[in-house]
Amino acid sequence: MNAYTDASNALTPAAARAQRPELARLVHDAVRHQADTGCPQAIILSGVSGSGKTYASMVLLRRLFDVAGGGPETDAFKHLAAAFTVLRSLGAAGTLANSHSSRIGHFIEVQVTDGALYRTKIHCYFLDQTRVVRPPPGERNYHIFYQMLAGLAPDERLQLHLDGYTAQDLRYDVRPPPRRLAATSPPPPRHLIAAYIVRGAAGPAHAACARDAHALALYCRTVATIVRRANSLKRLGSTLGTLSSDSNDSVRDQDAASRRASTAGGRSRAGAQGMAALNDAVRHATDGFVGILDMFGFEDAAPSRLEHLCANLCAETMQHFYNTHVFKSSAESCREEGVAGALEVEYVDNVPCIDLVSSLRAGLLAALDAECAARGSPEHYVARIRTAHRGHPRLGEARPPHARRFAVRHYAGEVVYDAAEFLDANRDCVPDALLAAFDSRCCEFGFATHLFGAELKALAASGGATGALFRASPTALAPAGPAAPAAPASTLTQDFHTRLDNLLRTLVHARPHFVRCLRANAAETPMLFERAVVANQVRALQILETVQLMANGYPHRMRFRAFGARYRALWRRGERCAAGGAAGGAVEREAGAACARVLRAVAAAAAPPAPSSPAAVRWALGKRHVFLSEGMRQVLERMRRARRQAAAECIQAAWRRHRARAPRTAAPAPPQRPRPAPITGTPPPDPPGLPDPPDPPDKCDATLVKRTCSLFGLDLERPPPLPPSRAYTVSNGVKLGYPQQRVLAADWADESGALRLRAGDTVLALGAARRGHVAVQVLGRTVPVPHSVLAPPRALRPRAPPAAPPAPPVAPPAPHALT
Repeated sequence: MNAYTDASNALTPAAARAQRPELARLVHDAVRHQADTGCPQAIILSGVSGSGKTYASMVLLRRLFDVAGGGPETDAFKHLAAAFTVLRSLGAAGTLANSHSSRIGHFIEVQVTDGALYRTKIHCYFLDQTRVVRPPPGERNYHIFYQMLAGLAPDERLQLHLDGYTAQDLRYDVRPPPRRLAATSPPPPRHLIAAYIVRGAAGPAHAACARDAHALALYCRTVATIVRRANSLKRLGSTLGTLSSDSNDSVRDQDAASRRASTAGGRSRAGAQGMAALNDAVRHATDGFVGILDMFGFEDAAPSRLEHLCANLCAETMQHFYNTHVFKSSAESCREEGVAGALEVEYVDNVPCIDLVSSLRAGLLAALDAECAARGSPEHYVARIRTAHRGHPRLGEARPPHARRFAVRHYAGEVVYDAAEFLDANRDCVPDALLAAFDSRCCEFGFATHLFGAELKALAASGGATGALFRASPTALAPAGPAAPAAPASTLTQDFHTRLDNLLRTLVHARPHFVRCLRANAAETPMLFERAVVANQVRALQILETVQLMANGYPHRMRFRAFGARYRALWRRGERCAAGGAAGGAVEREAGAACARVLRAVAAAAAPPAPSSPAAVRWALGKRHVFLSEGMRQVLERMRRARRQAAAECIQAAWRRHRARAPRTAAPAPPQRPRPAPITGTPPPDPPGLPDPPDPPDKCDATLVKRTCSLFGLDLERPPPLPPSRAYTVSNGVKLGYPQQRVLAADWADESGALRLRAGDTVLALGAARRGHVAVQVLGRTVPVPHSVLAPPRALRPRAPPAAPPAPPVAPPAPHALT
């Protein structure tokens, strides 16, 4: 529930660590499942715009680093947090529904190996390009423009000719500066005089379209470049917490074939082979990852544009993925294994809406591509889809009727779309003559040349601009070679549909964890709960149906072997082999019988705080699976934790008893190594009278050593002094000088066993000792103590003379400081 009480960046090191405990448990469960089974994990966030999905994704990512990545102090986390901060500014804007709406969807793929974070990769999905040039009425542009303008120094404003301008004054201007000014005419704006001029024959409308396409191309490719840069950051010398751009070569090689097959809509043999190869590559390349998916939320703007239709298609697809995994698969599994009395929840199937929008033959997006290829009009496009889908239950008319508007009944409500800009936004084109101006031979702005590197190579191969059209946003199907087509090879909706298909192929191989986010109110008021707003979201997300399935159905199923491996602590000694044996035939039946005996015992011993409903703690046995209700799963997990805790306490008690009874004797001195005996067969010494052999030559030439030292200003007679040891330590970004009062976090004894310190004792730290140790004064002695057994200092303390006696023992600090 987004209560609008915390709008801070959850990825900063200073952010609170104890927020959202339910998300922390989810991260621990995902990492544990991945470590136990090796199966990829996917945390999928869903909800309307403004429900807090992006904030929750940042909290999840921070928790994932706390569990497997070394925490927020690692370089990998700092790099990723900085990249996300920039991407948040580039991809967030103020809309009518949400003042911090994320216009970029992202899927964070975190590779976890043996419980440690190995690499991270960000996949971004950018749709709302037209906001750069034409923000909807009443909405703001992307945050980055306002932030950069507010952060400019006065001299930078003068250099960029922006002094005296505010955010409301800056907009596009296509008026060219006049060559000669008349005596009564006003001077041209300063920014136009300093602008880079590209001359060409074009009318005002054509020039405005070229200007907008140029701005869209620069912005989209800048975002893509920053994402690639964020994915290429590495911490050398270690694989723990490394940010890597190790994208799978096989996936990259098959991406073009997959896209052609998806956009063409055919079932050709080459396309099928490309799809199969891509599926295999994705399945093998994504083993072991923990993914966090924050995609576009459902939006009902007035009027809605093409990017809203694509965003709502994504929300529909994620809702269908949830329905399939939670409701449909549970019912089908119970039917296949003959489980009687299984609850089948009635849910709203949104497949008709998805087919209406994304069908490759007659869907709304396919009809839009056909209209773009025929160079039609918005009115003709709306008439086409009305004729093709007359009587469709999910397609409606706008109220009042309009020639360019139509309505789609989504799972979260009906949305009216205005097709006035559908065709231009879908083409997403920029003319090659405009890109030719960024050739390195005539352009000094090297970054722009880098953004259009592939297109400039195609222009160079064809001998210059030929009137071809390139995609404004980056795509893998840019025209190349001397025979560049007059239109780009793909459209905006084709690229988005292909990326969405590839994302789904990745998700189907992972174990999903769903996070349903709710918006508390429509006014973004802190701690205000609007019942009607929340009730609409609960109905749309089918949360009540999910609760019904969790309480009275069998939402969880496990194979007999997996059940035995997970809950072996609850097994009796004679039943473990049967439950953990190979699946097949009589052994399978015996394993199922053993699982049933344990489940009966657990259900009979279930005690409060188990759910009070008699239908809550339920289980059923299938042919190969154990079916569990949510209440039974919680009882099993609670009893498993109690059994493991009791076993751990027993082991600790036995070890402490052994340590207490063992005699305390000094450690024996290490044995002296004997002198090596002479090697047998050594030749006798040379007879007297023979000259001595010449001395071996020196490894280093003295002249070369002197020349090198004089070159770098070194004196052989007086070597440089050693640098002094650091007289301070750093805790939470604050320098703390020595000596310090430190508290022991664990018991410690020196090598001889004569000096023993207990957890909670206070000692005086004098400075750094050998590597990994701190010089500590105890009972008049200075001994090196490992840094790991000392709690971090809490605050600055006054310096004390080194010879001062140690402070008396004090109470240990609060538990939250022992980190």
